[in-house]
Amino acid sequence: MEHKIIFTGPVGAGKTTAISSISDIPVVKTEADATDDVLLRKSNTTVAMDYGVLNLAENAKVHLYGTPGQERFSFMWDILTVGGMGLVIMLDNDRTDPLADMEFFLDSFKDFILKNAVVIGVSRMDLSPRPGLYTFHKKLQELGMHVPIFEVDARSRKDIKVLLMALLSVLDPGLKR
Repeated sequence: MEHKIIFTGPVGAGKTTAISSISDIPVVKTEADATDDVLLRKSNTTVAMDYGVLNLAENAKVHLYGTPGQERFSFMWDILTVGGMGLVIMLDNDRTDPLADMEFFLDSFKDFILKNAVVIGVSRMDLSPRPGLYTFHKKLQELGMHVPIFEVDARSRKDIKVLLMALLSVLDPGLKR
């Protein structure tokens, strides 16, 4: 059995790192040198996708796809979501307005989210503890959404596993862990 989960979010939120931390294969990355304002945050950026695989019991696999974070590559977002069962939005709490980032990605993927499931991971809260998860929850309530949201370290396999388990629980509430 094969499944597909998509990771999205702004540049530098930890999408590539999260996939790398959970993938059972070396991650395929399509990165290029950053040339614009991204260069202020990091030296390279995803331009097409990241790809990893999480092997489950009984030969089941979860294919993990990471989208580019830059809006100019948004044409890849629609391509990568085809056949997907869920979405992980990664947010960087050290960015200027992570609440606006959250709203932007929820809106950008709204059609996919309506048919599937979504969870949110907020990274770099150790560098910027505000806004806190309560503020994110309040914003989600204002948007009329009930979405699981967690503080995560994208480098931590355990943290990313929690995100994926939450996503699977949204898809199948009777799921045994």
